[in-house]
Amino acid sequence: MTLSSSFSILLLSGDADIQHQFKHAFKDAYLTVAKDAGALPREAAKRSYDAVIIESKPGIHGQTPGLPPSIDVSQTLVVTGPRSVLKRASKFMQGMGRDKGTALNGSAPSSLEEYLESKMGDFVKGMRNGSGRNLHPILISAIERPLITRALQETKGNQIQAAELLGLNRNTLRKKIHDLHIPVKRGRAVGEA
Repeated sequence: MTLSSSFSILLLSGDADIQHQFKHAFKDAYLTVAKDAGALPREAAKRSYDAVIIESKPGIHGQTPGLPPSIDVSQTLVVTGPRSVLKRASKFMQGMGRDKGTALNGSAPSSLEEYLESKMGDFVKGMRNGSGRNLHPILISAIERPLITRALQETKGNQIQAAELLGLNRNTLRKKIHDLHIPVKRGRAVGEA
């Protein structure tokens, strides 16, 4: 199992072998690849990432190549090094993904439903022990808001496309956006200035 698609990686390397290795290792992860930070499209440069992998050139020691300004190094795993380091980093990170995706019983969840079931078990038990009530609306809201937010991000703020992706009527989506206080930012299409 590889890192989940909610895990985003920025790879800054002009080496085709390294790019291929990361693409192969992280099939399900959101992977952005560019030669260097200057070659990133504007939209990709503004995005935040869970991990940034940077190939350093031989002879440049002790210097970190330029990171996009959106990268908060206190919140992002940053790996910098030559090809040999990046090859090991891809294997290490792939192993991290396996550990992150492991269910309580020691095996990786095989479906979204299985994953949610394992995560909700502790939440429901904690709510029951604390005399919690109305779990259904609490959980639906907790799942619905990030789902709608992610669909809007994926469609660059296009509510018609997001509604179609979610299987909702556009007016229903607009009401949910309003009720859940989800900010909507319309993104530019790739290639727009």
